[in-house]
Formats: sequence, C-alpha cells, structure tokens
Amino acid sequence: MLLAFKIASAIIHYDETSPHLHIVGVPIKIGGKNGMKKQVGKSDVFTKESLRKLQDKMRMLCIESFNKEYNLTSSLKGKKKGRNRDYHITEMDDYMEMKEHLEKNQERLEIANKKALELDNHTKEVKEIITDLKTTLTSKEKYVLKQEDKEKLVSYIDSVSKTNEEYKKIKTLSVTLNNVDTEIKENHDKIKTLTENNEALTLRVETLTKNIKSKDEEIEELKEENHSLKNTLEFWKDKFLRVMSLIKDKLFGKEKEREKYFDVSKDLYKKGIIKEDTFNELKDKYNFSKEHNDKGKDDFEIEI
Repeated sequence: MLLAFKIASAIIHYDETSPHLHIVGVPIKIGGKNGMKKQVGKSDVFTKESLRKLQDKMRMLCIESFNKEYNLTSSLKGKKKGRNRDYHITEMDDYMEMKEHLEKNQERLEIANKKALELDNHTKEVKEIITDLKTTLTSKEKYVLKQEDKEKLVSYIDSVSKTNEEYKKIKTLSVTLNNVDTEIKENHDKIKTLTENNEALTLRVETLTKNIKSKDEEIEELKEENHSLKNTLEFWKDKFLRVMSLIKDKLFGKEKEREKYFDVSKDLYKKGIIKEDTFNELKDKYNFSKEHNDKGKDDFEIEI
C-alpha cells in the first residue's frame, strides 16, 4: 500500500512570538484491500511513529537551512518535555546511587535537627542550674556547683559539640550531593541535545542513502532504456539503409520503375525524411541512369 500526503496550502504566520507554518493537506493511501483504490488515510499516514520521524526530519532540515543561510554551526535546543520521549533521570545508575546517599544523609540531617531541638530544651535546664548557683562563703565571685549539676553541664556541652560536628558533616555532604545532582541533570540535558543532533544526522544519512539508492535504481533503468533505444535505433537504421539500397537499385531499373522510385525519393526529401546530400546522390544516380538508358546503353555495370 502506497502512502502520500498532498499539500493544498502552506502559509507562514507571524501573529505569535515565533513564526510558524500552517499546512493544509490530505493524507492519502493507495492500493487498499477494501473500498476505493485511492482513499483518505489519516490513521495510516499519520501514526505516532511517522509523526515523530516527520518532526525529527523537519527539525534537522530547518537547522541545516538556517546554518547554511547564515554560515553558522548552531544546534537546536532539546525538544520540550511531553512532546517527545525523555530519558527519565532515574534511568541513570550513577544518579540513583548518589540520590540514595543524599536521601540517607537527609534523614541523618533531620535526626541532627531533632537533636538540636532537644539541646534547646536542655538549655533551659542548664540556665536554671546556673541561676540557682550560690556563692561560696569566702568569695562572692565564686560559686558552689553540685556534682550532679556539673555532670549535667559536662554532658550537655559534650552533646552540643557532637551534634554540631555531625550536623556540619551532613550539611557539607548534602550541599556536595546537591551540586552533583544539579551537574548530572545539566549533563543529562547536554547528552539529550547531542543525542538528538546525532539522531538527526543519522536520519539525514538514511535519507541521503535512500536517495542515492533511488538514483542508482533510476540510473539502471535509464541504462536499460538506453540500451533498448540503441538496439531499436540500430534496427531502424539497418532498415533505412536497406530501403535506401533498394531505391538506388530501382533507380537503375526500367523507365517506369525508375520514375516511380525517383518520385518516392522526392517525397522523402520534401518531408524531411532524407537529407539534401542523400537526395542529391539519388538524383545523380537517377540522371545517370536516365541518360544512359536514353542512349540505349543497358549493358553497363554500376557499383552501388
């Protein structure tokens, strides 16, 4: 079954930010099994796959024409999400591994934040301990600290120190992983663009290859046709030479026959079938034959 798309009109519009082309046409399928031989075939011509190839080919040809016109080497931006199949970021093994580490450390970060909140509550207790401190009998600048309260303060300070260290490490790692995450996404976008350009070039090569194959087939057909024409020409050339040889022979015949074939020679010349030099040659033979026949010399030999 042959598929085609006949364009009725193609108009460029400038009524939006980007110029765009409105194409009106009729999708056609030829040679269907049912119904008319030629029918409208929207679902046959415009499939999801054919539209994807059409879009890729149009994008490739557009950027090629643009670069050729302005002597540039620009490349098209990647197609918008939703209009083509995007490789989801989760398909990248390295990214998934880093993402997993990031999620784990985010959990640790939340735990550290929770501990920080607990330390805030303990701070109130420490403040109460400090507030209740009493001075010694010997000096008002010295305070008496119970052993129990001292242990609480030491534990509190140690807990603060450890929590802060853990929080700093997790925070640094989180920032690093976020940077890596961003970099991977940016590289992924570049890879998509390069992949698309490579696919466009591949499509271009395939198209050119098909065109070359088509031209080769056309050349072979022309060669066969040329060979056939050559044989036909040789055939008719041989026939023509035989006819001319016959006319020359008849011009040396009897008067009635000679006059008839000379009349044929004149008709051939008038209609452009034979050239002037050929006609003159026949005319000379006719005159020669007529002259000698009029003198009664019928017993001579003529080389043809």
